[in-house]
Amino acid sequence: MSLADRAFIDTCRAILDRGTTVTDPKTRPHWPDGTTAYTRKLFGVVNRYDLKKEFPLLTVRPINFSAAVDEVLWIWQKKSSSVHDLKSHIWDAWADENGSIGKAYGYQMGVKHQYKEGWFDQTDRVLYDLKNNPCSRRIMTNIYNFADLHEMRLYPCAYSMTFNVTGKTLNAILNQRSQDMLAANAWNVAQYAALMMMLAQVSGLEAGELVHVIADAHIYDRHVPIVEELLTRACYPAPKVTLDPAVTDFYDFTPESFTVADYKHGEKIGKFEVAI
Repeated sequence: MSLADRAFIDTCRAILDRGTTVTDPKTRPHWPDGTTAYTRKLFGVVNRYDLKKEFPLLTVRPINFSAAVDEVLWIWQKKSSSVHDLKSHIWDAWADENGSIGKAYGYQMGVKHQYKEGWFDQTDRVLYDLKNNPCSRRIMTNIYNFADLHEMRLYPCAYSMTFNVTGKTLNAILNQRSQDMLAANAWNVAQYAALMMMLAQVSGLEAGELVHVIADAHIYDRHVPIVEELLTRACYPAPKVTLDPAVTDFYDFTPESFTVADYKHGEKIGKFEVAI
């Protein structure tokens, strides 16, 4: 059983066994047919993944790791808010007629801010500090910009990263206000672990621990039977995920920079509805 399996299974079991069922009529999310999407939720979930031990890739079902990396690069590297710059279609439901999700996610990463050393956007400031100020306790990003929320098609879910260097080890905290456990949990964990590997490599560091803090971890009502079936499945050892050592510039990474070996996993669960 991989670290990702253990965290996913334990969190889902805790939600199902001890969580609160939300049936408030003021609930915002809905299913494609217009029905209100209710949840069973747990507040304040914290999971830890040590990348020095293994890469956190779920095995109870397959995760499209290449697409997950493509999305995090869309945000952190391309700094784009256009779904036309994304290879998958996971954001299509939130895009406008021009394919834009507004001033959300990648847009916020690309906004430049003034520092004493000059102007940096959030990605470039992290890269600068990891190389020049590794002892800093101020290496962080935040895309939950209150001034721009009215121009975002979806408020950021995973909204903040805090980086901390100890010796030659890069650790990080991912803060998430809301987490759809079936649709997004394993995907987010894998892509931000991949981001840590990329940032560490170009900064002369080694990726260490990813701490994932979730304010509202939930399973949607129509997802409960799927999750319950997943919890009965066999688990496998974590695959080996490596990064092309020749890449030294963050902006040169692609999903193909990663190699996933020995990825044994359960069957694909098939298409399921996503609440919007």
